[in-house]
Amino acid sequence: MVVVGCVVIGILAVLCGWLGSHHHVGFTVASRSAWGLRGAFWPILNRVMTGCVWMGVQMYWGGLAVRLVLNAIIGPKFIFMTNTLPASANVETANLICFFIFIIAALPLMMVPPERLQVPFHVAFAMITSTLIGMLLWSLIAAHGAGELLAISTTQDGSKLSWNMLYGLQSFIGGWLGGVLGQSDWTRYSRHENGALLGQSFAAPLTVCLTAFLGILITSAASALYGQVFWNPFLLLLFIQSKSASDPATRAGTFFAGLGLLASQMSLCIVLNSVSAGMDLTTLSPQYINIRRGAIIILVIGVAIVPWNLVNTASTFLTVLQGWSIFLAPMIGVLIADYFAVRRRALHLADLYIGNPTSAYWYTAGFNFRAFVAWAMGLWPLLPGFVRTVRGIEEYSGWSNLVRVNVFFGFTVAFVVHLGLHMVFPTSGSRGDSPFAKTDHGVLGNEQSLEDVEKRTRANDA
Repeated sequence: MVVVGCVVIGILAVLCGWLGSHHHVGFTVASRSAWGLRGAFWPILNRVMTGCVWMGVQMYWGGLAVRLVLNAIIGPKFIFMTNTLPASANVETANLICFFIFIIAALPLMMVPPERLQVPFHVAFAMITSTLIGMLLWSLIAAHGAGELLAISTTQDGSKLSWNMLYGLQSFIGGWLGGVLGQSDWTRYSRHENGALLGQSFAAPLTVCLTAFLGILITSAASALYGQVFWNPFLLLLFIQSKSASDPATRAGTFFAGLGLLASQMSLCIVLNSVSAGMDLTTLSPQYINIRRGAIIILVIGVAIVPWNLVNTASTFLTVLQGWSIFLAPMIGVLIADYFAVRRRALHLADLYIGNPTSAYWYTAGFNFRAFVAWAMGLWPLLPGFVRTVRGIEEYSGWSNLVRVNVFFGFTVAFVVHLGLHMVFPTSGSRGDSPFAKTDHGVLGNEQSLEDVEKRTRANDA
């Protein structure tokens, strides 16, 4: 299922990033062709909120990496620090301290321009790769094998097993949808049209698969050693430190593992959240917000959502992922349907920057109702099942089953409805392309007045 999920993610990443690599426009600009010059703010806001949630979650995990490093350096005094916070806080004192230490350490890197981050990312990749390989070798050697977790058979069968397998698949894919939707923010920097294709279609899915496979092996071997299942590497290493607090070898091993995880979380916070969501925020108020200020805003909101409440249990975290995927999957369907099926990979580039009715993407007052209807149709059938999931009601029928395939349902319905509405209600200038040029009017205004264009637009939408 992991392999299937990686393949799906790779395909969606290529399709969503095509606009950036071939037209050199980011997600905020690319959204205007599908949603309208003003309507594009809606998917932008949704992706900003996704970035805020992930920023908070990954900063919390980054704080756990800081704690691993400090535990290894300071020893038992820090490992067994007294927790002064109440149980209702859902976070320990030491974890909270390390959370803010991580934020302080990340702030300078958030000020670095994106084009200068390649070398730090290469270093981080080498560090996390070394960490994963080291943890794998240690766990397999210490446990004298991969453990028995891999050999455990399922306790479910029939339709219940099938639905849970689909739920696991779509939950895996759903965790990547925020990054997939905004692929053009990064592919627009490609030097040639297919520059990002190899990384999106092969390298990224392969590394995700390998990471998942290594994680399963490490978890299985560690469960044989300690009699507990730790799917989170941070919690596994913290548990090891608590069991061997004074052992020099343990402290050295967890120190270097903590450094690798720290570099990984720092990179993820920057590339997937602060920079990408910062770019999106600049569109909302370009006079006052640049990428750096946007990154700071994302960071502040990430702290305000108290992310430890979202990751305290695996079930809660899966619910969070599912919650965002039901909103994002239909948006991806709209984006891909509009560019590949409606526009047929052709755009009037200048019109993406013209905010008046002469633009081919002005539609009705700057909003394309077709995109909003398609998004809503891909979303609303999922809401009843999602509410039941949040309430902890486990059913295998009707709405509950539908939400277990929300990624596939939302994407497909939004794609079909968006294409269908454009076929039934075609728009002027929806086909064809034209290069970018400095002009105050779009393709619909070449030989017409604004008043004529407005009348024609209203007539088409009617």
